[in-house]
Amino acid sequence: MKFLHNDPKLKKKRRELRRNQTDAEKALWARLRNKQFYDVKFFRQYSMGPYILDFYSPLLKTAIELDGGQHSEEEQCRHDTLRTNYLQTQGITVLRFWNNDVIANMQGVLDEMCAKFNPSRPPL
Repeated sequence: MKFLHNDPKLKKKRRELRRNQTDAEKALWARLRNKQFYDVKFFRQYSMGPYILDFYSPLLKTAIELDGGQHSEEEQCRHDTLRTNYLQTQGITVLRFWNNDVIANMQGVLDEMCAKFNPSRPPL
């Protein structure tokens, strides 16, 4: 059986990623967990097809990806483009933020997320 969501073959890797979060992932998760962001449920390290997403909201069909400096390298950019294209074919919107932006400007990141989800909502 082929799994689209949370493939059991990726469970060990998802668990490892949750245990070894980056500082940016910890900071954003502290703002998203327990429906703190407009009462929307998010999951962290959620797999979709062959990919593990940093954060995912089934309600919004949105993945939030946090990128470090390695994502500016050419090969990683190509991989990220393939990943985004795959997710878009599944009807998922992908929002990408740099780790530095999350750490230095959390409110700006939350405001941008809010604007993407519902432009009529006031910022948090």
